[in-house]
Amino acid sequence: MNLNPKFPLYLPGVKNTNNDNVSIIGANLREDVTTIAYYTSGNSGIELKFKNNYSTKEYSSFADVLSAFIQESNLENVQRLGISVPGPVLDGKSHPARLNWHLDVEEYQSKFGFEKVYMLNDQEAAAYGIGLLDDSELDAIYTGDHREKGNVAILAPGNGLGEAGYFFDGKYLRPFATEGGHSEFSPRTNVEVEFYQFLNNIYGIVSWENVLSKTGLFNIYRFLRDVKRHPEPEWLSERLANGNFTEEIFKAAMHEDAMICKIALDTFLEFLAREANNLTLKLKATGGLLIAGDIPQIIREYIDKDKFYEKFKISDKMEDMLKNIPIHLVNTDSTSINGAALYTAYFTE
Repeated sequence: MNLNPKFPLYLPGVKNTNNDNVSIIGANLREDVTTIAYYTSGNSGIELKFKNNYSTKEYSSFADVLSAFIQESNLENVQRLGISVPGPVLDGKSHPARLNWHLDVEEYQSKFGFEKVYMLNDQEAAAYGIGLLDDSELDAIYTGDHREKGNVAILAPGNGLGEAGYFFDGKYLRPFATEGGHSEFSPRTNVEVEFYQFLNNIYGIVSWENVLSKTGLFNIYRFLRDVKRHPEPEWLSERLANGNFTEEIFKAAMHEDAMICKIALDTFLEFLAREANNLTLKLKATGGLLIAGDIPQIIREYIDKDKFYEKFKISDKMEDMLKNIPIHLVNTDSTSINGAALYTAYFTE
């Protein structure tokens, strides 16, 4: 995997030959599955050798998962470790809300003998990983006639709502994390005020993550079912109870013409377009908007690109800027772990 020239990432160690042929373990931590992979660096890129998945809840600490991976893979003297985590990283430490693990880079460096250990927020890591994607892994929602150089926004609804960006310094793109998913949701219409009140009774403070995530899609669905009294077919109730909620909503909307599921997905996508608009304006992301995360990948066939673009560019005074923003859907789920490994290989000189 080599860098895509469309994403000129700031990686000062790329030209240092000491960063070639380095052995690296990359890890992507999630509340359901933790993925760990082994890489080597070279030619300004990284090569994936192998990876394993582990059930996060079966382990009391990340160190236990890491030990299992190293033992199973018969690895020795691995030089570096890069970790992607679903939460903020402060002074090399993190305690993500959705994980029951306290994470500390100093602990892993001391216990396992790595020469370097880096830990990144998962969306910052994903921003580095996106720089490794082929053009075929980016599905255009809107391209426009003219591409400006500038900052880029990343919006990624999945188990939570990831928000990140690239700062364009005039030559390079520099990824950075945000916790914008926890900013407060605001309604626009009378029905959305009802929805806000519904969520307020549950959560108190209503964040965008309560709307744009797997839990958020469920919140939209049960509001339609329980408050607005949209009928739920008996067969659908059984499927939702026994299957993957997001996938079942998508299949029922696409293949069974279930109206409640269509309304739920349409509502979700309208909110996604609105928060994409918010993030793009706040970052002045004239360089583009990237939609990533599990949910957009699952429902990709349902997305009406023209409708999304029309909803996205609605603004009080900024439509002239927004209407020219290129928008792409990221079609892979390996960006965070690959990005953590890439950063670990080349960020330091």
